[in-house]
Amino acid sequence: MVNEMKHLATLGVVLSILAGAVQGPAFGEDLKVGDVAPDFTLKASDGKTYRLADFRGKQAVVIAWFPRAFTGGCTKECQSMRASGEKLRTYDVAYFTASTDPVEKNAEFAKSLDLDYPILSDPTGEIATKYGVYNSERNAAQRVTFYIGEDGKLLHIDRAVKTESHGADIAEKLGSLGVEKK
Repeated sequence: MVNEMKHLATLGVVLSILAGAVQGPAFGEDLKVGDVAPDFTLKASDGKTYRLADFRGKQAVVIAWFPRAFTGGCTKECQSMRASGEKLRTYDVAYFTASTDPVEKNAEFAKSLDLDYPILSDPTGEIATKYGVYNSERNAAQRVTFYIGEDGKLLHIDRAVKTESHGADIAEKLGSLGVEKK
């Protein structure tokens, strides 16, 4: 009986280690500029489904991951992006925010803020895990923004997002990356 309990305890430790390995990179640290961005197919707050592959040929795709809808920092970040929408739309870019919230919650959040862009929903955390931003303990994404080029490769990763100025910061970064205007 004691040996069986030791084996079960050992099995538990092994399974915990394997579960950690399956979760993927921690907080986007393994993805770097020049890597191919993980593909995704996600439903959004506007009722549409978006696939990264559908944007090949666009100068850039921006995905700004945030932890939770209806929280202070996330509200400021999304409002900042809406406020900078005119600047962002001058570039040949598709841009989104994204979270692990259910699509219904993100739709309510987008409506409450009168957003002019979609919020992608990844309620299982599968895509957030591929991007290395999923925090399984909180079932939430870390606040990280990815800039993806027309070839599908990462142009820039912003791990130091300033929520209140993020929209203007994205527009400035698109310019410094040489993304063409429409």
